[in-house]
Amino acid sequence: MAEVLPIQLNVGDKAPDFDLPRDGGDRVRLADFAGKPLVIYFYPKDDTTACTTESISFTALAADFAKLGVALLGVSPDIVKSHDKFVKKHALSVPLASDEEKTMAMAYGVWREKSMYGRTYMGVVRSTFLIGADGRIAAIWDKVKVAGHAEAVLAAAREL
Repeated sequence: MAEVLPIQLNVGDKAPDFDLPRDGGDRVRLADFAGKPLVIYFYPKDDTTACTTESISFTALAADFAKLGVALLGVSPDIVKSHDKFVKKHALSVPLASDEEKTMAMAYGVWREKSMYGRTYMGVVRSTFLIGADGRIAAIWDKVKVAGHAEAVLAAAREL
């Protein structure tokens, strides 16, 4: 397997641009959020236990983020059709971008080597980025543990 090193993004860096298909058949671009804060959470796979819990948590807090003027976006390598089923099954309100080619995951440095049960493979490392209204990264959560995560991100968003 070829070694893929993550791009190291830091707080204060300009958020990498993206233009991806999303659930519902539309497209989503970084430019769509110009002038407003954005939370981007990367997750490995639709309809798995931790990913479902995380997406439901962000959906449950969506109104609180909206009151702060902060947009939410979930991103995984799943296809749009998978996102559509996931959204419908769990009544998710957060838009989900389909990064099938992993271009956004690589740009944000979350497409990395992982291991499970002694097997190594490439995959999305659960990570979240809080982007300020200026388009710069305000906070990064790497290797996220789902419990309490959406609440921690909301607390950070309140500090913007």
